[in-house]
Amino acid sequence: MSRYLKLVNFEFTRFWKLFVVLMGVTIVSQIIGVIYKARKYVSQSNQMIYEEHLSKSEFLEQFGTLSLLNISQTLWFIGPIGLCMVVLLIYVFFIWYRDWLGKNTFIYRLLMLPTARLHVYLAKATTIFLFTISLVAMQLVLFPIENYILKMIVPQEFRTDLSVYEMTKFPDLQIMFPNTFTEFVLYYGGGIAAVMIVFTAILFERSYRLKGVFYGLLYSAASVFIFLLPLLVNTFILNNYFYPLELFFMELGTGILVLAGAIWTGNFLIQKKVRV
Repeated sequence: MSRYLKLVNFEFTRFWKLFVVLMGVTIVSQIIGVIYKARKYVSQSNQMIYEEHLSKSEFLEQFGTLSLLNISQTLWFIGPIGLCMVVLLIYVFFIWYRDWLGKNTFIYRLLMLPTARLHVYLAKATTIFLFTISLVAMQLVLFPIENYILKMIVPQEFRTDLSVYEMTKFPDLQIMFPNTFTEFVLYYGGGIAAVMIVFTAILFERSYRLKGVFYGLLYSAASVFIFLLPLLVNTFILNNYFYPLELFFMELGTGILVLAGAIWTGNFLIQKKVRV
């Protein structure tokens, strides 16, 4: 276990500088977005009330109050979150190919460490998961800070204050903050399974080269098909026979099967087939 944790720490430190940059971009962009939108709203309200001679009630009836919900739908807010997701998706591939294609072909030393090769596989997956959870936690910390900035700029009668819990229910953030435990299992469990599938597909390519690309694509397609099989059968064959809860448990079962299959296949490839 200690060697596995050392590998996780090693993989984490290799990416932490870029991770800090992503966090910084997210923090700065969202705070600038809150300040910009809040000042713009206040300027608009002053113009309409003092120059156009609208009453406060008429302005609020026409334009509504301002809340973080309005700001969360802007590019200032969603843009850096999307950037983080894209970078993490790229890093799912980069975390492996960097070791093969780097200057000193680091994979030689990595796979020759006195520890099970499966630990290398799991450490890389754990690192991706830790980065994802860290970004979600950062967003939770940002919510009350952004809410405080909004309160400083916009008068109380012109804004709608939201709790952190209400902020996690923003429509554009449902993947980050699922509404129910079922959605949490589906989103995050499905994400972990997807990462494992991609890892195993990469190991197919690294094991069999050109033919491995075909094997990896075939394996990925088969994994997705198995995972979606209960939904496909229920929709196209049984005409929505099962209840949602029953479908959830069937999807949970196929998800665990796909995840276990990805880990077992990845372990087999990295132990017996992968070329260093």
